[in-house]
Amino acid sequence: MPTRILPAVGDADAVRSLTTLLSQLPDAEPLAPVVDSTQLVDTLARLAADSVDELPEVVVVHERIGPVPALELIREVALRFPAVGVILVTSDASPGLFSAAMDSGARGVIALPLSYDELASRVQAVATWSVGVRRHLGHGGTDVFTGAGGTVVTVSGAKGGVGTTLVALQLALASQASGRSTALVDMDLQAGDIASFVDVQFRRSVVDLAAITDISPRVLADAVFRHDTGLALLLAPAEGERGEEVTDRAARQIVSALRSRYETVVIDCGAQTSGASAAAVEMADTALLVTTPDVVAVRGAKRVVRMWDRLQIRKAEETTVVVNRTSRSAEIQPPLIQKITGTALATTAIPAHFKELQAAVDAGRLHELDPRGQIRQALFALAGELGLVKAQAGSQKHGRLRGDRRRKDGGG
Repeated sequence: MPTRILPAVGDADAVRSLTTLLSQLPDAEPLAPVVDSTQLVDTLARLAADSVDELPEVVVVHERIGPVPALELIREVALRFPAVGVILVTSDASPGLFSAAMDSGARGVIALPLSYDELASRVQAVATWSVGVRRHLGHGGTDVFTGAGGTVVTVSGAKGGVGTTLVALQLALASQASGRSTALVDMDLQAGDIASFVDVQFRRSVVDLAAITDISPRVLADAVFRHDTGLALLLAPAEGERGEEVTDRAARQIVSALRSRYETVVIDCGAQTSGASAAAVEMADTALLVTTPDVVAVRGAKRVVRMWDRLQIRKAEETTVVVNRTSRSAEIQPPLIQKITGTALATTAIPAHFKELQAAVDAGRLHELDPRGQIRQALFALAGELGLVKAQAGSQKHGRLRGDRRRKDGGG
């Protein structure tokens, strides 16, 4: 079977040089080149809409692509189309660039000027990897989601105790209840305890995936806990010190694997920023920051937003604040919080009705909130606002929030 290769090159001279060599490779089927990042993502999304098997095995991204920088483009392709192997062609052959390319999701790097032997060797290796990934996807079970990539939502806290886990769990439950395959991840690696809130005992955790380079659907399925609600739970380690084993690079691979398997991935990042949680927030389609309407929490939210911006994790306008425990009598109202933080603001706020929560929290059955209660109704409405439920199960009149990072040119 010929290897389908899609060149992505913005420079006319580079296009001719690359396509000439690709056409000489044995068993190669070069596709018509795409000239910019938008065309590449659009082309892959269109092919993936039919079947993962329609995607090219190899995409060759030249450093002269644009308008999105090459490494950023590679990251997006690797996240949204995990069965496609990406090769970067670059004039920078330094170890630093090689490491950055690998971190972005490239399967290989080829230095300019192009060499036939090096190109042939890299293409063959990447094509073999791609075929192997597709074989795993094909035998992973009927619940494998093989679309262009599921929606990833991170839920972080302005400080401890603001209700991050409550929000993450209910958003995941709303998505699952609407018929979307959904995973809930506890990325609060040292203090996270979703397991206690939903009354489960578990053996495996996110740490078990940290050292695995290529996470197949079978390996992922072995690591998750299938809850009675249908949710796939990937839990934090019982021994908090083991959380350090989940590096930012491991977190990227784990999130990518989850995105390729589930239609919705909700990640509870807790209130502490680690390398792993920062990577998840950076990769997310929508990043939520939960706060309560009090001075300490709002100051905490402002600090988090500023830190994310300084570390280039997330811009303020790409972050959406969710206000928990609101009431009309509160001196600090949601519009003021939005003004202070400079973020987007969720239209849906969560009311302060702790009595609705107390019995479920004490019993470790937070997934059994009264459907008629104001808190559960508000959180399910928030899921609809975020587009996490199918149309027939919840209103989506608000569409996606301004904090949604997914590009219009390729969002699926």
